[in-house]
Amino acid sequence: MIETSRYSWEGAEEVEGLRELKRSVDENRKRILAHPIYNELDTVADLRIFMSYHVFAVWDFMSLLTALQRRFTCVDIPWRPRGAHLARRLVNEIKLVEESDGIDGEYVSHFELYLDAMDDIGADTTTIRTFLDRIEAGVDVPEALRQAEVPEAVASFVGTTWDVVQTAPDHVISAMFALTREDLIPDMFERVVAGAAHEDSLAKFLTYLHRHITVDAEEHTPMAMALLQSLCTDDEHWNECEKASGRCLDERLNLWTAVHDAIVTERELVAP
Repeated sequence: MIETSRYSWEGAEEVEGLRELKRSVDENRKRILAHPIYNELDTVADLRIFMSYHVFAVWDFMSLLTALQRRFTCVDIPWRPRGAHLARRLVNEIKLVEESDGIDGEYVSHFELYLDAMDDIGADTTTIRTFLDRIEAGVDVPEALRQAEVPEAVASFVGTTWDVVQTAPDHVISAMFALTREDLIPDMFERVVAGAAHEDSLAKFLTYLHRHITVDAEEHTPMAMALLQSLCTDDEHWNECEKASGRCLDERLNLWTAVHDAIVTERELVAP
């Protein structure tokens, strides 16, 4: 387990609102990290199923990050200054790595690395690629999920994020990103690594996991927490963040349960 704190950053002291927010989501966080899914990933066949579900959370993460980029930086022409200086810097730093990380001498987004890892182990990418094709054709996200016939838990997980991205204020989007993604991912992925099969075909998948364990814990979580703290200026803000974060963590728990059940069902079907 990673023991170093992810909640400090140079020049800033954690405020009580953030400490209380972390306490409020701690129980859900523990439930996610204690989920039995991590004990069901010991074969490549298991991981194929896991990745076919989880790839939507990887895409979802990139959309959530891009929502922050659109809120706090200028991505329009003509360019003009937009957003607080700190917010711009933090979001752009995270975006640089997530969308064009340097891995094995090449630059690649973490989502594309994940797709490559799926191809390496023979995981089914039909559903995620159908979804992407529909998005590319201009179909909105809820309808694209329906047309791609994604599992119900996936549609609910992505739909919840999409609702927040479309309707929530800046501080709520930031809380969702910090508390239910950047802070949670390293501990989740440590458990995946510990339970997963280790075969040559999994090299890219393990690279993806280890990269997030390191960069999210050491860099992106402190950045995300700094951004969140800069945006919450009163108790109402923190309360709104608590409500949204709890909802999103519930969706993660439901997603993990759906993956777990799919793996167990597939084993029963192929059992002699």
